[in-house]
Amino acid sequence: MKNRLTKLEKLRGKSLRELRVRGAQELAKLNERVFGTAELSDDALFRQIDPRSRNGNGEGSAMLILERIRSSTVGASNSGLRFFPALACRDQVSSIVKQRFSEERRALLELAERAIKCRFDLLGFDDLNFGDPIDWRLEPTSGKRSPLVHWSKINYLDPAVAGDKKVTWELNRHGHFVTLGQAYWITGDERFAEAFVAQASAWMNSNPPKLGINWASSLELAFRVIAWTWAIHLFADSDRLTPKFVTRFLKFLLAQGRHIEGNLSHYFSPNTHLTGEALGLFYLGATMPEFARARRWRDTGLRVLLEQLARHIRSDGTYFEQSSYYHRYTVDFYTHLLVLARAADIGLPRDVKDRLSLALDHLMFITRPDGTSALFGDDDGGRLLKLRARATNDFRDTLATGAALFDRSDWKYVAGGAPIETLWLLGPEALAGYDRLEAREPIETSRAFSEGGYFVMRDGWSGKSSYALIDCGAHGSASCAHAHADALAFEYAAEGRTWLVDPGTFTYTGDAGLRDQFRASSAHNTVTVDGLPQSVPGGPFAWESAAESKSNAFFSSNAFDYFEGSHNGYERLNDPVTHTRSILFVKPDRERDLPSFMVVRDKFDAVERHSYELGYHFSPECSASADRNFVTAVDPAGLELVIGTFGRVETTAHIEDGWVSRCYGRRDPASVALFKAEGHGPQDFVSFITSRKSCRGGPLWPPQIEIAKGACHPAGAATEGRPYMALSLGTEQAHDLFLVAGQSDELTDSRLTARGSMAWGRFIKGKFERGCLIGGTHFEVANQLSLFSPETVGCCAVQIVEGCVELTVQITIQITIHGATRFDLSFDIPPARIVVNQSPFDPLPGSRVLSFALADSAWKLTQED
Repeated sequence: MKNRLTKLEKLRGKSLRELRVRGAQELAKLNERVFGTAELSDDALFRQIDPRSRNGNGEGSAMLILERIRSSTVGASNSGLRFFPALACRDQVSSIVKQRFSEERRALLELAERAIKCRFDLLGFDDLNFGDPIDWRLEPTSGKRSPLVHWSKINYLDPAVAGDKKVTWELNRHGHFVTLGQAYWITGDERFAEAFVAQASAWMNSNPPKLGINWASSLELAFRVIAWTWAIHLFADSDRLTPKFVTRFLKFLLAQGRHIEGNLSHYFSPNTHLTGEALGLFYLGATMPEFARARRWRDTGLRVLLEQLARHIRSDGTYFEQSSYYHRYTVDFYTHLLVLARAADIGLPRDVKDRLSLALDHLMFITRPDGTSALFGDDDGGRLLKLRARATNDFRDTLATGAALFDRSDWKYVAGGAPIETLWLLGPEALAGYDRLEAREPIETSRAFSEGGYFVMRDGWSGKSSYALIDCGAHGSASCAHAHADALAFEYAAEGRTWLVDPGTFTYTGDAGLRDQFRASSAHNTVTVDGLPQSVPGGPFAWESAAESKSNAFFSSNAFDYFEGSHNGYERLNDPVTHTRSILFVKPDRERDLPSFMVVRDKFDAVERHSYELGYHFSPECSASADRNFVTAVDPAGLELVIGTFGRVETTAHIEDGWVSRCYGRRDPASVALFKAEGHGPQDFVSFITSRKSCRGGPLWPPQIEIAKGACHPAGAATEGRPYMALSLGTEQAHDLFLVAGQSDELTDSRLTARGSMAWGRFIKGKFERGCLIGGTHFEVANQLSLFSPETVGCCAVQIVEGCVELTVQITIQITIHGATRFDLSFDIPPARIVVNQSPFDPLPGSRVLSFALADSAWKLTQED
C-alpha cells in the first residue's frame, strides 16, 4: 500500500503526455506478467519481415537477410545497405591492422582468446569468472544471482537482490561479441565464430524474452543490439552461422527492438538512457531494413536523438548532466549516428554536426597534458563500443575520430597519432585522411565554458604544460543522478604531471557507503565546513539538498588566468556560510626558467565559529608529507609539488589515506592533504601551489610570507575584520608579490600599492614587469606608473616590456579592464606608446596623465596632461 501511495504521489503535476506514456508502459508490463511472453515462432518472424524481403518462410527470409549483410561486408560487391565503412574493406583493414597496429592486434587476440575461455576484464575488474558455461544472471563480485522473473519485478538497485548490477549488465552488453568478431575478421579463425554462436545461443536459452535482469533496462538492451549488429556483420561470411542460429538471432533482435520501443526512458532517465536507447533503435532500423518495423524504429530513434541534441549538448559544448564520462558517451552516440546515417544515405540536419563539433571542442579542452581526462561527475566505466582495450579516462580515440570526420587539425594535435578505433569506425580512406591532416596547436589555451560552469586554464598544449580544470557549474540536471558534491573543486597538472585529481566514482549500487563517500565534498579538491558536505545525498541517484554555484569572473591573458566563483551549499547552516574561491594561475616565463603556479584564495563569509578543511587529492602515483602548513608531494620521477596555505587563523596540514577510482569498480590508494583551521567570523585562506625546482637565481620555494598588521575592513578593528596579506614568492632574480584583502581595502607594499581584493606584481631584478589588479580601483607601481578608476575594475592586467631602439626606451603597457568605463594612467617617465585592449595609442611627448573612456565597446584616449 505504501509503495502504491508513493507512486501516486510521484504522478502529481505530470503532464497528460507523460501520464499517457507511463500508463501505456505500466499496462504493457501488467499484460506481460499476466499473459506471459514467449519467443517468436518461425511464422511470427516471417510476419515481422517486410513482404518485399520475405523468402518462403522465416528461416529462408533470415538467410536472405544474412546474404544481404554478407554482400555488403566482405567487399565482393558492396551492394545493398552499407554498414560502417571499414566493414566493406576487409582485406585492406586486416592488412593495416597487421602492419601498423601490431600491438593492438596482439592485445585484441588475447582478449578474444580469453573470451573463448569465458574470462573477462569488465569495468575496473580483471579476470572475472561467470562460470563455464556462462551464468548470465550472476554478479560475480558479490555472488548474487538475480531471479528469472518478469523484468519489472526485479529491484536491481538493491544490492541484496542483484549485487552491483553494473557488473552483470556490462557482460550482457556483449561487447566481447564484437571483440570475437574483430578477431575472426582479421584471422579467419573459425574458433572465434564458434564461440560467438555458442555464447549467443546460451544467452538466448538463459534469457527468454522479458524475463530476468537483462531485460530490466532498455539502455542495456540498446547497447546489446548495437553489439549484435556489429557481430552479425563481422561474422557474416562464417559457415558457423547456420540457418537455425541466424533465424533465432534475428528473433531476439526483433524482441529487443520491440522492448526498447515500448519502454523508452522519456521520463525514467531522460539522459544517456534515452539517447542510447534511441541510438539502438536507429541502428536496428538503419541496418536491418528487412524488418517491418525498421522504418518506424529508424525514424523514432532519429527523432529522439534530434529532439534531445540541444538539451544534452549545450551551446558551449558541455554535457547537461555535469559528467565528463557521460559527455564522452554522448559524443560517441552522435558520432555513430553521423557515420551510420552517412553510410545508409540518411540526411541529418546541420545542427548535428555543429553541436557535435562543440562537444568535441570541450573534449579537447578537458584533455590533460598527459593525454588523460578528468572524471568529474559520475563514471560508469562502460563504452558504447570497445574496439580496443584503452584506459577509461583516455578519450583521445573519440577526439581523433572527430578530427578525421571534421578535418580538425587542432583536435588531431591533442589526440595524437591515429588510433585503431578510427580505422574500425571510418575505414582506411578516413585513416589516410587523418594521416594527411596537419596537426596544429589549438589557438586558445584557456577557455570558459560558462553555460556548463567549467573553466580551463593552461599555459600550452605540450606534454610538459600546466593545466587546471575548475568546476563551478550546476549540481546536475533534474534529479542530479550523476552529480557529485564538487562545487568549486579543481584539478591541477604541473609541467605535464597530473597532481591533483577528482577521485572518481568507484560504485553506484554495490556499496551505499562507498557510493556516498566518493560523491562527497570531502572526496574533491574543495573545502568542507564543519565536516559537512556542500550537497547532501538522498540515495544512490538522488540528493536531499544541492549547492548552487555561481561564476563571478573569468579572465585569460598571456601572463595569467583568473577565476572567481561561489556557492551557497553551506548557507543552509544555522549560521549561513558563503564560500567564494578565486584562482590566479600565473603562466611560466620560459625565457627565465620560471614555472607556472597557482594562488588559490578561499573566502568564507560567516558570523559564528566554524571549522574548515581544505582538501587536496593527489594521484595514486604521488606520495605526500606535511610540515606545519606546508605539504610536499613527490612523484616516482622525483618531481615535487608544494602547497602552502596561509590564513588569519592558524592553519595546519595533515596527510590522510584516501582513494582514487580511475574506472568503475577499481580504486587505488592515494594521499589526501587536509589543511585544517577554525575561526570566528569571516575567514580568508590563501594557498600557493607550485612545483619545487631550482631556477636561475636560486630556489623558488619556500615563499616569503607577511601578514600585514593593522590593515582591516573599514567596518572595524583588525581583530574583527580581514587583515590583508602580503605574500611573495621567488628568487633573487625574479619576485612575485601578492596582496590579498577585502574589495575596498588599501593594499600597500614598498613596491606595490593597490585598492581591491587582490593584486599581483612580478619584479625582475627589482623592476616591475607585469601584474594585475582584481576587483579594485587603484594599482600603483612605485616610481613607474599608477592606474586609477572611479569604478571597480573586474580584472586589469598590466605588462611592461622594455627595449632600446636608437637609444630610445620603448615601453609598452597592455591593460585589459572589465567592469569600469573610464580610468586614468599616470607615469613618472612618460611611455612612448600605450596599448589598451590591443589598440595602440601614441601620447604626446611629456604627457604624464592619460584619461581613457569606453565608447562603442572600445577604449578612447580622451585627455592628456
